[in-house]
Amino acid sequence: MEQIPTALEGSVLIRPGVFGDGRGFFAETYRESELAARFGITDRFVQDNHSRSARGVMRGMHFQVDPPAAKLVRCARGAILDVLVDIRPESSSFGSWEAWRLDDENMHMLFVPVGFAHGFCVLSEVADVIYKQTAYWSAEADRGFAPDDPDVGIDWPIPPDERLLSDRDRTAPRFAEVAGALRAAATGGVPDGGPSA
Repeated sequence: MEQIPTALEGSVLIRPGVFGDGRGFFAETYRESELAARFGITDRFVQDNHSRSARGVMRGMHFQVDPPAAKLVRCARGAILDVLVDIRPESSSFGSWEAWRLDDENMHMLFVPVGFAHGFCVLSEVADVIYKQTAYWSAEADRGFAPDDPDVGIDWPIPPDERLLSDRDRTAPRFAEVAGALRAAATGGVPDGGPSA
């Protein structure tokens, strides 16, 4: 495994070793000791998730509070543009985003630390996204903001009229609303980071 440089501090993009021949390939996608020794990822993962989505599907921008959850994301089938937004109020890159292509050819994996919102859009006809997380999903702790918020300005490659969003993501609040709640929580004003919808 090797690390690919990223701009947002804390995120880790990983290129796994892939061994192929005429039969296909083999890739080790998770080894706890390797992640800790080489990349400083010591989080304990407690839940695995698998989503399948059609071209144009956008999911995000999601995060979890109390307990927060880090993720280790990969695209096992097809291709996605995977996006992070820094939601750490004390960070100099608060509100900034970065995106990477994850697909079944490059096999890249993205570590999403606590303090980032995560989302993706599907570039292929179908995509299977598999990710580990460090806390059990909880409806009460689930939060998010609109993936197409112009104030954040994510450069999604799918035209607006071809995007497929859930009702939750389509009606999610703007980042400014969530940012205010996150800042208040950081100073003791709002304990849960505010509602997502």
